[in-house]
Amino acid sequence: MRYLLGVIFIAVAATLSAQGTPIMVTGGQAPPPPPPWDAPHLQFDVASVKANKSGPNMMSMRTLPTSFNVTNMPLRMLIVQAYRVSGYQLVGGPGWLDSERFDIAAKAPEGSRPDQTPLMLRGLLAERFKLKIHGETRDAPIYALVLARSDGKLGPKLAKTTDDCQKIQEERAAAVKAARGAGPGGLNRDGRPALPPGLMPAPGERPICTVSMNAGPPAGGGMPVITMRAGGQAIASLVRTLSSSLNRHVIDRTGLEGLYDFELQYSMAGQAGLSTTAPGGSTAPAAPIDDGPTMFDAVRELGLKLEAERGPVDHLVIDSVERPTED
Repeated sequence: MRYLLGVIFIAVAATLSAQGTPIMVTGGQAPPPPPPWDAPHLQFDVASVKANKSGPNMMSMRTLPTSFNVTNMPLRMLIVQAYRVSGYQLVGGPGWLDSERFDIAAKAPEGSRPDQTPLMLRGLLAERFKLKIHGETRDAPIYALVLARSDGKLGPKLAKTTDDCQKIQEERAAAVKAARGAGPGGLNRDGRPALPPGLMPAPGERPICTVSMNAGPPAGGGMPVITMRAGGQAIASLVRTLSSSLNRHVIDRTGLEGLYDFELQYSMAGQAGLSTTAPGGSTAPAAPIDDGPTMFDAVRELGLKLEAERGPVDHLVIDSVERPTED
């Protein structure tokens, strides 16, 4: 189940993309690091928590400067969001963290910043779910991302970007500022988030200093084939994607600096059973379970490869948690 949580965000993203909803779009700069796990909590002004009995249907999460709304989401995923960790980093807790789902409607204090939302969600989890956690470093299986060729030649789907992302991001920031107009909290006058032009590339369009993800026709196993295109991104962005998709910590040993354009195409079904234990205890990629490309195939198209090893990984350990009392 913990593995499934590592790819469930991609499953949701794929569904949204198939419905024509733009997904997973970020700028050319790396996001700020999350607050440490023991950072002081903040509080929403008002928050409603209710159990959702509809079953494993579509989940949604909507975060605005003034509000935070969740529909049909397991508690484990909420904890992952609050503490900005990957699924493989969160350990412990009862089985209902995955099987039971919740709706949350919360209002943030006036003037709140987007980066404060995770701290407010942490406060809600501590108050309503009595969540107690601690951080711990454990030795665990990891992957090292390395160059596949000794001469350093890159693959056909990875290249140094030719775009001036610093200039483009400055122009986009100016466009957002103009679009906001009289709208508070980074919103347009109609109350929707202000997005800069060019940040939402159409399916198949080359992203410029941004990232796009779309779901294509299902492969043989009935799961969609995901295409992720990145423009003007650091290798750290690729590493984060690999860690999330493979549900395992990935470290960068490529030595590649600067910004790159790259494309990953892989079947979601091919992500199941990603590794097998060979004689002697070594770990190797398992054979794909359908005709679609695996993430390992996609990485090879970049001229890179993933090597299995062990190393220290930061974990978040659930000490105790309770079901909430409904409003």
